Amino acid sequence: MDTKMAFSFIVSFLILFLCFVFHKRTKGSKPLNLPPGPPKLPLIGNLHQLVGLLPHRAFRDLAKIYGPIMHVQLGKVSAVIVSSPRLAKEILKTHDIAFADRPKTFGSELVLYKNTDIALAPYGDYWRQMKKVSSLELLGAKKVRSFGPIREQVLDGFMEFLRLSSGKPINIHKTVTELINNVVCMASFGKNNKQQDALLESLEEFAQVNSGFYLADLFPDFKFLYMVSGLRSKLMKLHKTLDKIFDDILEEHECRRNAGEVQQEDLLEVLLKIKEEGTLEFPITNNNIKAIFVDVFAGGTDTSSLTIEWAMTELMRNPSIMEKAQAEVREAFKGKKKIMESDIQSLSYLQSIIKETLRLHPPIPLLLPHVCREQCQIDGYDIPVKMKVIINALACSTDPEYWNDAEIFKPERFENTSVDFMGTNYHFIPFGSGRRMCPGITFGMITVEFFLAQMLYYFNWKLPNGLNSEDIDMAEVDGALAAKKVHLHLIPTCYVPEL
Repeated sequence: MDTKMAFSFIVSFLILFLCFVFHKRTKGSKPLNLPPGPPKLPLIGNLHQLVGLLPHRAFRDLAKIYGPIMHVQLGKVSAVIVSSPRLAKEILKTHDIAFADRPKTFGSELVLYKNTDIALAPYGDYWRQMKKVSSLELLGAKKVRSFGPIREQVLDGFMEFLRLSSGKPINIHKTVTELINNVVCMASFGKNNKQQDALLESLEEFAQVNSGFYLADLFPDFKFLYMVSGLRSKLMKLHKTLDKIFDDILEEHECRRNAGEVQQEDLLEVLLKIKEEGTLEFPITNNNIKAIFVDVFAGGTDTSSLTIEWAMTELMRNPSIMEKAQAEVREAFKGKKKIMESDIQSLSYLQSIIKETLRLHPPIPLLLPHVCREQCQIDGYDIPVKMKVIINALACSTDPEYWNDAEIFKPERFENTSVDFMGTNYHFIPFGSGRRMCPGITFGMITVEFFLAQMLYYFNWKLPNGLNSEDIDMAEVDGALAAKKVHLHLIPTCYVPEL
C-alpha cells in the first residue's frame, strides 16, 4: 500500500469513525417527548402565569387547557404537573419507585440537617430505615392509641376554656392550633414545653419559605439570589432558633431521665433508646432526631388545625349540615357528661364531614414534590431523570369526571362508600399515596375527629357581629399550606352547661 493510499484509508476510517460516534450520540440524545404545556417566556418560563395566583388553583385551571399531565418551566426548574386521578395512580403506584425521590432545597438542607428527616429525605437506605422506625415505633396505631389520655386531658382543658368563653368570640385557628400543639408536645416530649410557641411559630415560617416557589429556589444556579432576597439570612436565623430550642429540649429530657422523671415512653424517649441501642444500620444522631421532630410538629399541628378550621367554616356556611352533625353527636352521647376517645368511632356522618372537608380543602393541595429516579413514560410522554413531578391533590379531588357537584360541600357523597383518605382512592389523596405517603395520618385524624365531636356536642356556635354565612371569607393564603387568609371567629354557647 503506497503512502497516498494509506493516507486515504486513514482519512476514510476517521470519517467513518466520526460518523459512527455522531450517529450514536444523536441516537442517544433523541429529543424527549415531554408533556404539553403553556407557552414559556425566556428566562422565567411559566412564572408569569402564576403571579398573584394560588399555584394549586392556577395549575388546575391550566390543566383544563393543556391536559392532565403538563410540563411547566418555573424559572430554571423544569416540572411536570399531574392533575388527574388516573395519572396520579401511574406516578404513585404503577411507577412508585421511579418517583420515590424528593428534591433538595437550600432551606430543607439547612433546617432539616441535610434532609435527614422522613418527609423530605432522599430515597435510599436511610429513608427506608427511618420510615420503618416511624411506622413501627413512632406513629403506628398502637402508639397513637397510647396517647389517648393526653388528647383527653388537653380536650378537657379546651372544653373548660370554651365554657368560660361562652358568649364571646374566639379565634378558632389560634385556639385550636395552640391546643393541638400541646397534644403533639406532650406526645413528643412527655410534657408541655415553655418554648413550644416559639417552635410552632418558627415551623410555620419554615413551611412558608420552603414552599419551593421562592425566587431563589426557582433559579438555583443564581446563588446570589439567596443573599439579595434575604432568604439565606432568614433560613439561617430559623435554623439557629430551631436548633437552640431542640438542644434545650434534649438537655432538659436528659436531666429528667437522670432524675427518674420520665415515666411514659414519649416519642423522644423512643428515639433516644433506638440511638443508644445502636442496632440500626445507619446509627442516628441528635441532629437526625431534631430533623424528625420538625416533621412531627409540622405535620401533626398544622394539618390538623387547618382541617378543624375549614370543617367549622363549612358547617357555619351550611346550617342544615351543622344541624345534622350535631344531632348525630348528641344522640350518640346522650346523657354523657364526658366523652371518651373510644366513643367517637360510631360517628359516621362526622367522619363524612371530615372527608368532605379534606376533599375541598386538602391541607397541602400540591403534594410534596417527587423527583424522577429513572426515565419512564407516563401517558405516552417521556419523564426524564431528575424531573420534578407535582401531584395536584386539589385537582384530583375536584375532578368532575369522578365527583358530581365537585365544588359543593356535600358530606353525603361519602355515605355508604368505601372511599377514604388512606391512599388507595386516587381521586381523594389529601395525604398522598405510595411509599412517600404521610406516615402521621392516624395521629392527625383521630385528633381532628375527637376535637370536632366535642365542639359539636357541648356547644352551639354562631358568627360574631351580626355576620351571616354569606359573609365568611373563603380566601386562602399563598403558601404550601392551604390556610384561611382571614381566620374564622365564632361565639360558643353552652349546650350542656354541666361540664
